[in-house]
Amino acid sequence: MAAKVPYARLSGFYFFYFAIVGTFVPYWPLYLAGAGYDPVRIGWIMAVMPAVKIVSPGLWGWLADHTGRTLRLIRWTCFLSLAAFCGIFAPPGFVQMLAVMLGFSFFWNGTLPLFETVTLGHLHHAVSRYSRVRLWGSIGFIAAVWAVGQALEGVLNLADVPMLIALLFAAQWLMSLIVPPAREEHHADAEGSLRGILKRGDVVAMFLAAMLLQVAHGPYYVFYSVYLQEHGYASGETGQLWALGVVAEIVLFAYAPRLFARVGVRAVFLSSLFLGGVRWLIVAWGIEHLPLILLAQLLHAASFGCAHAASVHLVHGAFRGPHHAKGQALYSSLSFGLGGALGSLAAGELWAAWGPHWVYTAAAGVSLLAFVVAWPWVGRERN
Repeated sequence: MAAKVPYARLSGFYFFYFAIVGTFVPYWPLYLAGAGYDPVRIGWIMAVMPAVKIVSPGLWGWLADHTGRTLRLIRWTCFLSLAAFCGIFAPPGFVQMLAVMLGFSFFWNGTLPLFETVTLGHLHHAVSRYSRVRLWGSIGFIAAVWAVGQALEGVLNLADVPMLIALLFAAQWLMSLIVPPAREEHHADAEGSLRGILKRGDVVAMFLAAMLLQVAHGPYYVFYSVYLQEHGYASGETGQLWALGVVAEIVLFAYAPRLFARVGVRAVFLSSLFLGGVRWLIVAWGIEHLPLILLAQLLHAASFGCAHAASVHLVHGAFRGPHHAKGQALYSSLSFGLGGALGSLAAGELWAAWGPHWVYTAAAGVSLLAFVVAWPWVGRERN
């Protein structure tokens, strides 16, 4: 089975997808600030992408399950993401910027959940190897964060960031053209209806906890780079700190199969929620102390890496057969979509009123609330 998995092509797609994320998340808020947008407008602009994710993955997931043409839809969403993003090169005002974000987000947000189903289809019963494919996305993220951060201190300026992102969109589309289709999974009808799955307590609690965790990440994704630079960190140092978090994530993904086998998915998921709260408290009150900030970035392996890998396993176990793509799409919509949008909007609205320290403290409280929600249910009703 291992010889039949197109490892390099699957990994390459993740590499370019998350290279876009690694350019967009740390440097797009800086680009917007350099273009004259205030924190509230930056919060609104950054909230568009996760807000669209509330609807978009569900639509594309339904189309994939209904038509059975998942890979063809991935190729189209990649191409249309590139085409829509190129609208950024027209002279943008605030409304035009929102329109561009809305346009490319509608297509791009549907891409990853669909690709997760293709990857899991190739891995078939060896789902534990998912994290070893997915870690190349983390490598793409770190490569982009480091390279763009260094370039912005030398040969490039913030006005060049849109062109870099457009080139990465083109590379992602080209990579999608060489990924082969996965074999179809055929499950018995014991998996039940979609409505029945969504009524299960463990599924509801997992989705709610995953959503709250992404709400807690809102100030990180929107203002972390700005926060660092306000406290004297240079662009290169900012990129290195982002990269450190993803290095920790890469190590986690490499060892995730052993971790799941040793302690179980439930323990990994709950630990990620609790350590996420610890991380945001460190960011809130330790920004002046580099060793503490380094520790906080290492905890990215928990607050994102562990949480995401465990969630993919939980969703894969709950949503089978004809519900597979819809399950991954729902996870993406409710966590990175609804949770990300609420977190971005709240961060933008509260940043000036509360100040960074209390915004990150609130993020810690939300992460710990997710732990409380998950504890009684997640991982108890299924192996």
